[in-house]
Amino acid sequence: MRGLLPPQRAPRPGCGVCKPPSADLKSIKGSCHNFCTVSKDVTYKELKNLLSSKNIMLIDVREKWEILEYGKIPGSINIPLHEVTEALQMDSKDFKEKYHEVKPSKSDSLVFSCLAGIRSKEALDAATSLGFSRAKHYAGGWKEWVTYEFPEKK
Repeated sequence: MRGLLPPQRAPRPGCGVCKPPSADLKSIKGSCHNFCTVSKDVTYKELKNLLSSKNIMLIDVREKWEILEYGKIPGSINIPLHEVTEALQMDSKDFKEKYHEVKPSKSDSLVFSCLAGIRSKEALDAATSLGFSRAKHYAGGWKEWVTYEFPEKK
């Protein structure tokens, strides 16, 4: 079923993010088991608002050639997927030197994007495993962005 994602494990019972188990959740999962059902996906509209607020770092995980050939979401920085884990563990000086941006802290809001949401989900998983608790991904990716920003190119 499209739109159903595996639930994310809550950091601890009573985390304040999870909701009590509902009849719907019980019918799908059997019981809550303290799983968090908060989505880590960002919609086009949410991304536009976040970019306007300047409260996020948008990381495009496509290869450099893809960005040069097709373009990028304004305000994003390019860290190819195969570099994400290493980049997020770099020291601040090295990160700034390589990516020309201040390295995000583990409490900063990050959004990962790619072409269609596959690689950005992998980057999200990597960042989450490194302790970046406010990381999300734009599942629509560049393909969806273009349909909103450049409708004539559909």
